[in-house]
Amino acid sequence: MQCPVCQYTNSRVLESRAAESGKSIRRRRECLQCQHRFTTYERIEFVPITVIKRDKKRESFDRSKLLRGMVRACEKTGLSAPDLESIIDEIEAELQQRSQREIPTQEIGELVLHRLKSLSEVAYVRFASVYRQFQGIRDFAEALNHFETANDHAQELEIVSEENSVCNCEDSSMDASVSLCSASLLGSQH
Repeated sequence: MQCPVCQYTNSRVLESRAAESGKSIRRRRECLQCQHRFTTYERIEFVPITVIKRDKKRESFDRSKLLRGMVRACEKTGLSAPDLESIIDEIEAELQQRSQREIPTQEIGELVLHRLKSLSEVAYVRFASVYRQFQGIRDFAEALNHFETANDHAQELEIVSEENSVCNCEDSSMDASVSLCSASLLGSQH
């Protein structure tokens, strides 16, 4: 490793440790000529991911650009920077595992929305408004309706599951009790 001060090419490693959650190795080195100490990092070199933009142009995946968009959408929502970094780490890891190296921006946006949906309704709608290029109030209403429909469906499944364990159904089969409980729950909601 070349010394940043005198450019001598030999150094000795004084200390090594894992960094960035085990994704890199941090090494403290000392130049054998001028004794200057410096730090180096070793990282796995990933095959680059290419993003296909809406206009069909291609550019390298830029996690900082994605983070900026998410930070803007998540302002005043209570989501912390580490939360957002974690989401980006998950998305980047998922993209790296794919054999496909060119990913449309729409797909990346959907991955972000999927994760934001469970964390913050406000962040979800804000990010969706930019990513899906909302043109008016109708677009916002559709996004909110989709969000509520998905949440209502998840809550219904949760309630049916809970009610299934306390239903007094005369038929001992599980399918019948789930059907009866579902019918009684759906009937009581209207």
